Amino acid sequence: MRNVTDRVSNPFGMQPPCERFVPGYGDANAHFHVIGDHPGIHGGAETGVPFTGCAAGRRLQRALHDADLLETTGDDPEVDKTYLSYLHTCVSEGEPTDDDYAAMEPFFDAELRAIAAHVLLPVGERAIRHVLETCTAHDTTDLDVDSLHATEVLGSGWLVVPIREPTAWDSDDASSLVAALDRLRATDYRRESDLGRFVAGNEPYLVR
Repeated sequence: MRNVTDRVSNPFGMQPPCERFVPGYGDANAHFHVIGDHPGIHGGAETGVPFTGCAAGRRLQRALHDADLLETTGDDPEVDKTYLSYLHTCVSEGEPTDDDYAAMEPFFDAELRAIAAHVLLPVGERAIRHVLETCTAHDTTDLDVDSLHATEVLGSGWLVVPIREPTAWDSDDASSLVAALDRLRATDYRRESDLGRFVAGNEPYLVR
C-alpha cells in the first residue's frame, strides 16, 4: 500500500497528549525509518523537526547525507525515501519516565506501521532496545550497543541497522555507518516476493 500525501511534517496528523511535540518528518513512503529517543536528547524542540538543533542531530544528519539518505541537511532537510521520528515525541521538562514512554507507545507503533519502511535505524540505546525487542527476536538481555553499531539485524518484516548514540561516536563510527548503508543500498534490502500469481488480476502482490 502506498501512502498518498504531500505533507512532509506529521503526514498522518498524529496528536499526542501534550502541548508541544516534535512530529515525524519525511517521506510517508520511506524505505528507511530513522528512530530517535526524544527531543531533549536528539533535538527539534525549537525547529519542530527530529534530529535538528543539537550536536547529535547535526552529526547524524551529515552521515545520513553522505549515505544518500538525506538530500540536504539543516533545520528542514530534504528527504527521499527516508523518515525521521522519535519514540517519545513530546517536548517535556526533564527526562521522560517509563510511564511517559508507555503512554507514547501507541502513537509510535501506529506511525511505524503506517510508514512500513523496509529498514529501521534506531538511534541510541533506548531506541535500539525498543526496536530490537518489538521488531526482532534479538536477545537484549546483555545489549551491547557498541558492537551492534552499523550492523544488520534481521527482524519480523524489517531489517534493523542500530546506530550508536551520535554524541558518543568514535572517529570511525560515522564512516562505518555510511559504509554499511552504502553496502545495504546496493543490495535487495526490500526483500520482497511477488505473490501476484496466487491472486486474481495482473497486479503484483509484494510481501516481505
